[in-house]
Amino acid sequence: MTDPRATPSHATPSHATSSHATSSHDTPSHDTSAPTARQVADRWVETLADLDPTVGTALGTRPDDRRMPDLSPEGAREQAEAARRVLAELDGARVLDDDDRRCATLLRERLTAELAVHEAGEHLAALRPIASPVQRMQQLFLMMPTATAHDWDVVADRMAQVPAAAAGFRASLEEGLRRGVRSAPRQAEAVVGQLGDWLAAADGRGWYAGFVAGAQAAGVSDALRDRLDASAGAAADGVAALRAWLADRYLPAVADVPDAVGRDRYRLAARLHTGADLDVDEAYAWGWQELARIEADMAAEAGRVLPGASAQEALAHLDVHGEAVEGVDEVRAWLQRLMDTAIAELDGTVVDVADPVKRVEAMIAPPGAAAAPYYTRPSLDFSRPGRTWLPTLGRDRFPTWDLISTWYHEGVPGHHLQLGQWAVRAGELSVFQTSVGSIPATTEGWALYAERLMDELGYLRTPGARLGYLDGQRMRAVRVVIDIGMHLGLRIPDDHPFHPGEHWTGDLGEEFLAQRSGSPAAFVHSEVERYLGWPGQAISYKLGERAWLAGRERARARRASAGEPFDLRAWHTAALGLGSLGLDDLERELGAL
Repeated sequence: MTDPRATPSHATPSHATSSHATSSHDTPSHDTSAPTARQVADRWVETLADLDPTVGTALGTRPDDRRMPDLSPEGAREQAEAARRVLAELDGARVLDDDDRRCATLLRERLTAELAVHEAGEHLAALRPIASPVQRMQQLFLMMPTATAHDWDVVADRMAQVPAAAAGFRASLEEGLRRGVRSAPRQAEAVVGQLGDWLAAADGRGWYAGFVAGAQAAGVSDALRDRLDASAGAAADGVAALRAWLADRYLPAVADVPDAVGRDRYRLAARLHTGADLDVDEAYAWGWQELARIEADMAAEAGRVLPGASAQEALAHLDVHGEAVEGVDEVRAWLQRLMDTAIAELDGTVVDVADPVKRVEAMIAPPGAAAAPYYTRPSLDFSRPGRTWLPTLGRDRFPTWDLISTWYHEGVPGHHLQLGQWAVRAGELSVFQTSVGSIPATTEGWALYAERLMDELGYLRTPGARLGYLDGQRMRAVRVVIDIGMHLGLRIPDDHPFHPGEHWTGDLGEEFLAQRSGSPAAFVHSEVERYLGWPGQAISYKLGERAWLAGRERARARRASAGEPFDLRAWHTAALGLGSLGLDDLERELGAL
């Protein structure tokens, strides 16, 4: 899973068009003085960085930006107004080549999708324990340079503004209460707990105090040290005030809000994550079919791990008796070796890896992070490398069966190769196509495809490694079923042994995932919280993988019909260089390579 580190654009439903539709907007301008689509897109990125300092920090283009993002309703309105102006400018842009065409299609789709979400007021209820404005108040600092005293001076100024950012987000939630756009209590409770973890970190001194303790290695002056301590204290106070308001005021005000968002809001959110107007009923039915296929494969694989065992018994056996890494430092080093080896062996055989992308760092996630591993992309100049993050959840023993395939997903050849190659190509495409315009179904779909690719290449050879891969595949299929099922309140099939004929609820979703997961109860609970608070994101993995596989088969068939060999290495390299695409366009573009 990628962890979003830059605020995307916003845009409106009434003007939304299918990203692959032909319209007057797709006609190239003949005015040679008009900007190209890529120029419009890159100017939009600069505008976003002006409006939201998260963007410049995530891209590494504005290391001296000392601002915190404006999380208030006014900040969101200003960004939406800017997006509408860009849509008007895009109408007159020149389209010079295929890269320009793809850029124009992507920019229009993203702007309209984001504005649709804005106009529905979803930003006024964006409260969840992952990828919400709350987490940006921590994650922003993890992306900042901290090598010099000057870097820490910037950190001190920015950290002092955390209380204002927290107050701005509180104002957004308050406007949501007034307008009847509210988050569910399950999400509010999760964030209250998360903020409590931040405040309890660093032996009770708080996460911000623990973070600025790292300034000592940069040789900062006593005066700057004092400023950093004061800023950390102010930030903790701001977070504590937000936490108290959420617990005392917001939670009682949303006690009657259901977990599910319903069909209309779900389709809106799903478009945001997939870049497509989905047939959610077809996707729900396909999810059940895919789950059945994977579970049959797991049953056969379980017997190879432990003869006569079920999948769950085999996974439990692997937890205790399978290969494991002891120690937090040791598992970080083990994951680093896994990725370094994959780069060395895949480069030049399965895909061409650009030199800057050959560096990737395995990291341990900070306290209060979500339970799932994640990846953060490199800065555009690669001064900050791509990084994978492992939440330890208090553990110091790590069975490898559920890490191998996961790190092929998060690291190499998954997120790191794709997003790293995008950074390499940012100057040829546009910064928008390769960063803030990314669509989860394209990125998560590639990462899940990468897991399958490593299985196809024979990398999942150790006992339990393939079962671990299938367990991850099963979880992604479960996500399609329960994410759509819970939010739309769909019926469970009458012929299925799990609560046949009943309608999905959050509790049933958690029970279903727990039965089909080798994960701890805390992880299962965190996952379902995430699905309910982030509708449509969880389905992007499997639906994206489906598009990647279909695109590969179309390209293979096209080559075969022309009597030409299919070069997998060349196809992968070209596919990773396309930049972001929505599912309405991805399969077609991949098939043409």
